[in-house]
Amino acid sequence: MKELKSHFELDNRQRNGILLLVLLVLVSWALYFFIEPPQNDSNSRALNEEQLNIFEARIDSIQKLQDSLNQPKMYSFNPNFITDYKGYTLGMEVEEIDRLLRFRESGKWINSAEDFQQVTGVSDSLLAAIAPYFKFPEWVNKPKTKYQPFQKEAESPGSKSDLNTVSFEELMKLEELDQVMARRILDYRRKLGGFLDDRQLYDVYSISKEQVKQLQSRYTVLSKPEIKRIDVNKANASDLSTVPFITFDIAREIVNYRTLHDGISDLDELLKIDGITTYKLDRIKLYLSSNQN
Repeated sequence: MKELKSHFELDNRQRNGILLLVLLVLVSWALYFFIEPPQNDSNSRALNEEQLNIFEARIDSIQKLQDSLNQPKMYSFNPNFITDYKGYTLGMEVEEIDRLLRFRESGKWINSAEDFQQVTGVSDSLLAAIAPYFKFPEWVNKPKTKYQPFQKEAESPGSKSDLNTVSFEELMKLEELDQVMARRILDYRRKLGGFLDDRQLYDVYSISKEQVKQLQSRYTVLSKPEIKRIDVNKANASDLSTVPFITFDIAREIVNYRTLHDGISDLDELLKIDGITTYKLDRIKLYLSSNQN
C-alpha cells in the first residue's frame, strides 16, 4: 500500500510542469475559438462589402436608366410657336417667354438661333441645349433658284386630234400603248377634269417617254376644260391641297410663307417652299393665280 501511494505523489517541479501543460492547452483552445473566428468574420465582411459595392453600382446604373427614360423626348420644333408650357419645359424663365410672345404679337418672326437669343435673352448654356432642335422652314434661308420654264416643242395642231376626247379604242390603236396604260391615261384625265397641257401626259403613272412622244404625235389639247384658278393669297390649306402636286403639308408651308411675306406676288416664289421643284411648279401654275387686291 505504501508503494502504490508513492506513484501519485508529485513534487513541486512536476506539479509546475503539469500546470504549464494545462495552460498551453487552454491557450491553444482560446486561440482557436477567439482568434480564428474573427479572421473568418473579417474575410466575410470584406466579401460582403465587395458584393455591396457591386450591388450599389448596379442600382445606380438602373436609376440612371430610369431617369433617362423618364425624361421627355425632345423633338424638332419651330421656336416661333413656343407656348408658355413649352417654354417652361425647355427651362426658360417667365420673363424670357414673355419677351418672345410680345415679339411674335408684333407680327415679327425669328429666323435663327441668334435671333432667338437676342429676343428672349436666354443664357448661352440653355441656347446650346435647345438650339439643335430648332426647325425653320426651308424657305427662310434657302436662296431663290431661278425658274426656267419648259420649252414647248413645235406643234401642228391642225393635223392632230383632241387629247381630251380620245377614246380607249383609239388609244389602243397606238403601238406603244397597252390596255393598262390606256386606262391610266383616261383615269388621270378624268381625275384632272381634262388636260390643260400636253406635258401633263408625263405625269401619268409609269408612262414612258416613247409612249408620250407617240401620243403627242397624234393628239394634243384642243378643248381645254374651264377651270377657275385658285388664288394662292386667299385659299386655305385644304383648297390648295386639291391642286396637283400640292400635298397638305406643302399647302401649310405655302400659307406660312405668304403670312411671313405679306402675300405672294409671283408664283415663282413657290420654289422656296420645300418639296416644290421646277417640274412641279410648271404643273401647279396651271391651277393657281397670285392676284392681290
